[in-house]
Amino acid sequence: MAEIKRRRHEWQERMWRVRRPSPGAGSTGDRELTEEHDFGSDPGHLRMLSHVPRRLAADPPLVVVLHGCTQTAADYSTGAGWVTLADRYGFCLLLPEQRSRNNPGRCFDWFSPAQTRRDCGQVLSIRQMIEAMVIRHGIDRSRIYVTGLSAGGAMTSAVLACYPEVFAGGAIIAGLPYGAAGTVQQALDSMTRCPSRSAQEWGDLVRAAAPRGLRWPRISVWHGTADRTVIPANAREILKQWTNVHGLSEMPSGAATVDGYDRKVWTDAAGDEAIEFYGIADMAHGTPLSTGEADNECGIAGPYLLDIGISSSYHITKFFGPTTATVRRAAQPAGAQPVAAQSAAAASASVGASPSRAVVEHVYDGEVLEEDSADGRSWSFSDDAARNTSGREDTRREGTGRQDWRRERQSHGRGPEAPFGRFVRVDIDAVITSALKAAGLMKGR
Repeated sequence: MAEIKRRRHEWQERMWRVRRPSPGAGSTGDRELTEEHDFGSDPGHLRMLSHVPRRLAADPPLVVVLHGCTQTAADYSTGAGWVTLADRYGFCLLLPEQRSRNNPGRCFDWFSPAQTRRDCGQVLSIRQMIEAMVIRHGIDRSRIYVTGLSAGGAMTSAVLACYPEVFAGGAIIAGLPYGAAGTVQQALDSMTRCPSRSAQEWGDLVRAAAPRGLRWPRISVWHGTADRTVIPANAREILKQWTNVHGLSEMPSGAATVDGYDRKVWTDAAGDEAIEFYGIADMAHGTPLSTGEADNECGIAGPYLLDIGISSSYHITKFFGPTTATVRRAAQPAGAQPVAAQSAAAASASVGASPSRAVVEHVYDGEVLEEDSADGRSWSFSDDAARNTSGREDTRREGTGRQDWRRERQSHGRGPEAPFGRFVRVDIDAVITSALKAAGLMKGR
């Protein structure tokens, strides 16, 4: 226990130093999130935040966004560009947030069976939040989606498996398949070694998680080929799981190049795209971004928010569908009041019929602080499928190789374009390992 306490203190100290924003870090302007209460029994003890644009689409869609370890809902939803996209296209955001008392690294407990079974734990808390959003904001039940990074990606797998009837689609970024782990040790093994199973075995885990006869959501999978925190083999296993669930071949139906990166697609019997996969060559652990002002650009680069020239959030939104909609002005919930971020804890104590309005401080820290891959090796989903190339020129920057352009923009917070200026490098593997082990000890696993 003394060692765990020491490592936890080290982790907290390092995360505090990483999180300190530079004077210009907040230059994008404050955005408001709403903390909502009275959404259900909340067996997972999660915090519920939401973002409802002032101009909503008619019968608006809902995107559930799950942050990764060390992040907050505000960090990830703004850094990955989801708040920008929600405002642009008029859909609502639900932003569940892990509490440090549940997990010292603020990781969703995707590795705990008690938290990832239908109608139990954290997946039930998220389901209750979704129902509250539907009732309070007039959400179209046929257009509910979920996405997440890393631990949030693994929890995305869990809620998709436990409640497939709820979701029209899901996007798993640097995540793991459902059922990959049932203990802390299995979680670490899955992240770093990824034991292989047959597609049938993976599919059976999903089919056993919810009642039979339910429809299956569309799936988008994103993973960097240089990810050493959650190794890329996990994307292969996720694809095996969901192609089996959809009754599709493991071989993709087609391929294309999108913003300089390879996209694979699996179509169903009707010819509709059921599954897509982006293997992002030479990218470490994190969410792919393309920052800027163009329609296909959004987000703010930082640790685990990697500006490599393709916006995963934008393309996931296109895959989900709510990029073309007529917007209307949203009514502000009755009784909503602006509350400073520092007073959020006090605001959460005021439980009433209407959610309280909280301005959440945006500190764009993230998850991974990884070095670039130097060997440029490619990997593949199967022998002939999802093969990546790494030396192609980027067509958006004439005369500049994609690798040089990627290194120029993906500074991991070290260069002059970084949102924090100078920061301390963190051994993220040790941080996540310690957080998982501490969570296991605290909960008797």
